Amino acid sequence: MYTVQGQIRRNIINVQSQFERLGYISSNIANMNTNGYKAVRFDQLLDEDGYLDGYVRKDYNLQGATVRTEGYLDVALNAPGFIPVTSPTGDVTYTRDGSFKLDKDGYLITDDGYLVGDGIQLPANYNDVRIKEDGRVVIIKEDASEPELIGKIPLVQFANPEGLKVSDGNKLIATAESGEPILDKDSKPFVQGMLEISNVNVHNEVSDILRITASMKASFSMMKVVDDMYSKSINLRS
Repeated sequence: MYTVQGQIRRNIINVQSQFERLGYISSNIANMNTNGYKAVRFDQLLDEDGYLDGYVRKDYNLQGATVRTEGYLDVALNAPGFIPVTSPTGDVTYTRDGSFKLDKDGYLITDDGYLVGDGIQLPANYNDVRIKEDGRVVIIKEDASEPELIGKIPLVQFANPEGLKVSDGNKLIATAESGEPILDKDSKPFVQGMLEISNVNVHNEVSDILRITASMKASFSMMKVVDDMYSKSINLRS
């Protein structure tokens, strides 16, 4: 049943939903240059009472573009999956950001010092490093004719990647909703010397901002009209 109070409440809830969506779009734009970042989608459905219900989703289905870098330890993933990385305190998180480097002991680490996998250490005396499509890391030494395998970058999958929790440093945390990580032994998604950039489409994000701004303006106008009607009805009764 229609009531003035109900219409006001609907408009307030809809405006709050639009503000929330605007926040996620702003986050997408802010992370447009973040390696491996997956855009947040804010899907909305109109329920039977006329309220907008919002659902936040990470767009893991859309692959970000890959760009060539000068880093011989950089790797891009050209397929679904995540690289496990281990913090200095032993916590395991997951990332698609393959901008790796070496620490003082020769271990392959992320920019903020997380070990790649459970630890891949390169010796001091090597001429070249090759990262194979399946994640195997091999080196070529000065005095050896054959490449030497020193480790493998692991790849894991999740039954529901949208259930992963976003953490600091462009990393993700497994949750009950995402399920446990499943080691992927068959995929060959690694591309050495490249990085996956975010899958944010700036043109779409800007277009969404314009649409949301127009929608919020219309909602505010409607709230004013309804409020005026409510005030007039009170005056008539008195």
